[in-house]
Amino acid sequence: MVSSSLEELSITADVLIVGGGMAGAWAAVSAAQAGARVVLADKGYCGTSGVTAAAGPGHWWVPPDPPTARDAVVANRVAAGLGLGEAEWMYRILDQTWRTLPTLAPSYKFGVDDEGRVNYRAVRGPEYMRALRQHVLNHGVTILDHSPVIELLARADGSIGGARGQRRQDGGRAYRIEAGAVVLAAGGTSFLSHLLGSRTNTGDGYLMAAEAGAELSGMEFTAAYTIAPAHSTMTRSMAYAFATYSDADGNELDLPFGPDQTVRLARALQRGPVYCLLDRLPDDIKVRLHTISPNVPLVFDRWGVDPYRDRFEVTLHNDGTIRGIGGVRVHDLDCATSVPGLFVAGDNASREKVAGAISGGGNVNSAWALSSGTFAGRAAARVARGTKARLTELRPLGRAGLRPRGLPKAVDVASARDVVRAQMHPFDKNLFRTEKGLTESARVLEDLWREVANHGQDGSIALRETAALLATARWSVATAAARKESRGLHRREDYPARDPQLAGRLLSSGLDQVRVALDRPSASVRPDQLEAVS
Repeated sequence: MVSSSLEELSITADVLIVGGGMAGAWAAVSAAQAGARVVLADKGYCGTSGVTAAAGPGHWWVPPDPPTARDAVVANRVAAGLGLGEAEWMYRILDQTWRTLPTLAPSYKFGVDDEGRVNYRAVRGPEYMRALRQHVLNHGVTILDHSPVIELLARADGSIGGARGQRRQDGGRAYRIEAGAVVLAAGGTSFLSHLLGSRTNTGDGYLMAAEAGAELSGMEFTAAYTIAPAHSTMTRSMAYAFATYSDADGNELDLPFGPDQTVRLARALQRGPVYCLLDRLPDDIKVRLHTISPNVPLVFDRWGVDPYRDRFEVTLHNDGTIRGIGGVRVHDLDCATSVPGLFVAGDNASREKVAGAISGGGNVNSAWALSSGTFAGRAAARVARGTKARLTELRPLGRAGLRPRGLPKAVDVASARDVVRAQMHPFDKNLFRTEKGLTESARVLEDLWREVANHGQDGSIALRETAALLATARWSVATAAARKESRGLHRREDYPARDPQLAGRLLSSGLDQVRVALDRPSASVRPDQLEAVS
């Protein structure tokens, strides 16, 4: 149990940002530019935590001239999104990214292409996040590093008025922030796979939002997987577009680069080890790879492997809602949730509106993180201005892992996390879904939820994170069971085709009882095709 004899630290702010990754940083800057006093609380260190810092994000970057260029990419994305994307949102994030990203120039040195033009689209993750931290500080934002938020605080009218957390570098000292509005930018979760940079991403923001009464959307789209060298976390995948694959006996496998490659590779991995050779990587990329993505060749250098000549074993790591698209439902154009005073940004929010039913991994997700953070921060500042005089008692909302319904007892956190992994990582459970498999996963997760919710109470960050992982897995399984078709990232072996009548988004909500419902369904969706799952 984490405890401290130090008095609880009390802080007031106009806007509280929960999370210090890309979306949280842009939200903090936006709120500060709108005149708000901003506090940003990060469970790690703002500038290094989260998946961006270990990556090389490229933004969805399309100049406004000629206008037909944006029309073309939006039309393509809408078509690829299989009925769940919205053109209006795609235009919005293209425009916001175009206008906002260059403002980082005083803190970040953007590259220049061969014709001397500044390349804003592609950035290097470590330098980008370091620059964003400086950008945040330059705007007068107070950063609380190593200070995980444990729960949200609500006013008597149900609106969100702050949060409580712990200061890891201050002896576990409790802190409490009263704020006019809160932006959740705590990231998604890969369910503790070995996805690079995702170790601290445990779905905390989903659980806190649900405890406040918010809905989630698109949680069935968690079956995103990324290739990596076996026994490593190096999930940078660009080079694998030029790979040759083979089985243990050296027989070449037919795994062409494209939308179906992950599925083909997963089926091959179910039959046995798969090996890879990056022999078709163009020479100019080989020469520049140490500069473009320095952590990619680092793995091979340490192993003494020449990936262009030596075969090496590969695997797939689950991306969950990080390269998947589920998250807290975005209620309006400001990235508000259905709970007053609570906003969402980045992977904490559903990305269906900009990505559709397929992964937004890469450029769309980066543009979304920047844009949703900007929208949410600006709107939160506006809301905060109207709530400054509303002094009221704040009610803590945390439940699972904090306040058990029954007799408290020890919960084996490590075992509980293994149970979640066992339901969310295997291909036969999460990628190749069936009614039978989903029913069994739901049963296992429900049993564990009762254990955690009824008895877990030690107040440790690890237990709270475990509760968030578990809750996220339950929402994912429940919505996957309700969507009886295959669409984008959601694949059902027993329903292999798309059902035109299911071209709508699914909302999930609830803690002890998970509910699934349609969100603004299309006219062709039959309400009786969906049902509450647990």
